[in-house]
Order: sequence, then C-alpha cells, then structure tokens
Amino acid sequence: MATLLIQTLKDRFAALQAERERNWPPAQLAANAGQRRQLVERFDPAAVAQAGDVLPPLSFAEVGGGTLDLDRLTADGPALFIFFRFAGCPACNIALPYYADRLHPALQDRKIPLVALSPQQPDCLREIKTRHGLPFAVASDRDNGLARLLGISFQPDNRPLPPPAGWIGEVTGTNSWELPQPAALLVGPGRTLHWLHVSPDWLERPEAAEILDWIDGSFPS
Repeated sequence: MATLLIQTLKDRFAALQAERERNWPPAQLAANAGQRRQLVERFDPAAVAQAGDVLPPLSFAEVGGGTLDLDRLTADGPALFIFFRFAGCPACNIALPYYADRLHPALQDRKIPLVALSPQQPDCLREIKTRHGLPFAVASDRDNGLARLLGISFQPDNRPLPPPAGWIGEVTGTNSWELPQPAALLVGPGRTLHWLHVSPDWLERPEAAEILDWIDGSFPS
C-alpha cells in the first residue's frame, strides 16, 4: 500500500495499460486506443463551458440517499466536481481512490467539498464508493444533465442496433450510450464556473497537485 500511495496517477494508468498489453488481444487493444485517440482529436477546448459561465441551480442524487444542491455546495466557497464514467470503469477505479488519498485531505483543509459525478444511477454507484471507502460524495448526474451543459459528454461512433447484452446503457441504467469525458470542474459562489479541465483520453487525468494549484490560483488563501 505504501508504494501505491507515492505513485502518480500517470504511473497507475501506465501500469493498467501495461497489464492490458500483456493480456488483451491485439484487436481489443487497438479498438480501445482508437476510441481514446479519436476523442482527443475531436476535442475542441472552445466548445466546452468557459470560466465565468453561470450554471443553473442543479441538484444530484447522492449514493445512499439525499440530494446535493449546487447552491448549497457553493454557498460559502467553491466546490470541486470530478466527472467519471461509471462504477465498473477500470480507469475510474484507479482515479477515484487516488483522489481520495492525494486530493481529498488537502481539499478538507481548504474547506472545499469534493463530489464525484457519473450518469450512472445512484444504486449502481454505491459499489464504487463502498469498494474503495471513498470519503467524499458520489452522486448521479441524471441523464448527463450537467455533462451536456458543459459540453463534455459523448457517444461512441460504433453503436450497434440492437444494443448487445451488457452495453453501456444497461450498465449505467440510462438506456443510452452517452458518457461524460472525465473532467475536473471548480464552481464558486453564485454557481460561477471558475475552471474546467477535460480529459478526452480517459487514461490521462490531472494529478492532485495540478488540481490544487488551479484551485489556489482561483481562490488564494
């Protein structure tokens, strides 16, 4: 465990990719790399929400019951939102525990709430929160409502009809192929967006130190 705690997120993703290269057939590796590359090539930073945008008064169903309101989360200062794909996503099962270890304690010191958001239904999201004992809120962005508003959701080009058993809409409970691209979003009082970092390649996400530098640049202590 001590070794894992000092690894960067990049190191952890590299280990995941190395394992896949050892165990996945070439066609599966190529398809995975191709989709990630396509999302990177299509990503337009100007097409997503920008600093200064004001978000509507949204709310999110939290794992375990209850509702998180954007107004209440940002009433006394900023809140950080981490978008992830779904509870069974291998990369998300690396990223969220990493953020729990390396990011959440520093956010607590700054009194900044952290919320992990996925379009998956709350009862399905309970799995990832309990598996890793995540100390921050995990909630559902119903129908990708906020992700669409931010311009970070996508659907794969290859969407067979009828969908096969175990397709993403079945896994998430949304009956849709749509997923968010992983992203980190800082929202301040008045629901004002201060910055949005999108990771079109889901195996390249920001390190905790980078996120803290962005936060401290927007809200210096």
